[in-house]
Amino acid sequence: MNMLDQILLAPYYLSLRLRHALYDSGLKKTYPAGLPSISIGNVTVGGTGKTPHTEMLIRLLSGHPDWSGKQIAVLSRGYKRKSRGFQQVMTEESDAAYYGDEPVQIKRKFPDVTVAVDKDRVEGCGFLLQPDSLKTSRKGRKCRHKEFAPADIVILDDAFQYRRLRPSVSIVLVNYNRPVSKDHLLPAGRLRDLPERLKKADILIVTKCPYFMEDDEKRMWAEDLGLKNYSPGTCAGQGADGKTRHVFFTTVRYDAVVPVFKEGDMRYAYSKQAVLFSGIADDKPLMQYLSDTYRIVQHLSFGDHHEFSRGDMNAIRKTAEEFPTSILVTTEKDSQRLLGIKDIPKTLRERTFYAPIRADFLSDNEQETFLQVLSSFLQDPSAQ
Repeated sequence: MNMLDQILLAPYYLSLRLRHALYDSGLKKTYPAGLPSISIGNVTVGGTGKTPHTEMLIRLLSGHPDWSGKQIAVLSRGYKRKSRGFQQVMTEESDAAYYGDEPVQIKRKFPDVTVAVDKDRVEGCGFLLQPDSLKTSRKGRKCRHKEFAPADIVILDDAFQYRRLRPSVSIVLVNYNRPVSKDHLLPAGRLRDLPERLKKADILIVTKCPYFMEDDEKRMWAEDLGLKNYSPGTCAGQGADGKTRHVFFTTVRYDAVVPVFKEGDMRYAYSKQAVLFSGIADDKPLMQYLSDTYRIVQHLSFGDHHEFSRGDMNAIRKTAEEFPTSILVTTEKDSQRLLGIKDIPKTLRERTFYAPIRADFLSDNEQETFLQVLSSFLQDPSAQ
C-alpha cells in the first residue's frame, strides 16, 4: 500500500490494521466451521465474480469423486436482504428482497443444494451441520425453513473479511481488469480491505481474464500478487513467507439470452438493437458479449445490488418506448430482483431477457490442479 493511501485514508487504514491485529494476536477469538469449508471472497467492493465462482465450485464438487452424492451447502450473508438471522432459501420462493439476490440465484440453479443466509457465519455453519438444532433454537422459530440434510461441506460466500470463522481453505478473487496493486482504499478506490491481506489467501484466482493468456503474463500477475518463481505448469509460486501458494486464472462466459419472465417473447432475441440495464459492480464483460450480436442503443447503469424502484422501472419503460423493436437485457443477478416486482407491465415482461453467466478455468490443466490443491485442504482434519 502506498504512503498516499496511509496518510489520506488514515482512519480507515488504521481501523483495518487494528481489527486484523486483534484477530492475528488471538485477542479476538476465531472458530472452526466444524465441517469442510471453502471461503470465497475478495478485498474489493464487488466486481470479481463471486457468485459465478461459487456456482463453479458447486459444479466441480458435484462431479468430484470425493463429494459427488454428498450434501453441499452454501452460506451467504444475504447482502441487503430484508430478513434477519438464519434463513433457509426455499426453491418455491422467489423473494430476492427477503434472502438477497445471489442466494436466490444459486438456489434456483442448484435446487438440490442447501442454500442459507446468516450474518453470523459461525452460527450458520452450526445450523447447517446440525439442522435439528433449529427446532429448539429461538432463532429457528423466526426463520423460514424446512427439513434439510446435514451439510457435508459448506461454501462460504463472501467470507474473507469474516475473521470469526476459520475455514478449511480460503480462496480470494482478483479482477483481471482492476489489479489490486493499482487500486486504493475506499472511498478513493474500491479496496475494502488491506491489499497485503492477499498473502493470507490459500488460493488466489485472477478472474475475468481473456480466453487465452501467455505464460509470461501469468508470471507477471503472480509476481504482482507477491509470488516468486511462479510456474504456470503447477500454478504455484513462493510467497514472501516461503510457503507455496497457488494462482489460477479464470474467464467468464455467457450463454444465449433467455427470458426473465414466462411472458417472454423469443422474437425479441433476434432484434438487432439492445437496451442494457444493470445493477452490478462490473457489467463490462456482459456489454462486450452483447456487442457481438446487438447494437447497444442505451445503457442504464445502477449501483451494485440495486433494488429497482417504481421510478427505475418507469425510466426503463420510457427507454424501451424510444426503441420499440429492441430487446431489453439485464444481468442474471439483476433478473432475480426483477422477478420479485409485481407490477411490471406485460410490454416489459415480453421484452426483458438475461444472459446466463458462468466462470471457467482457462485450461483443463488448471482445473485439475485446482481440484487437487482444494482436496488437499479439505482432507486436512486440523482445518475442520
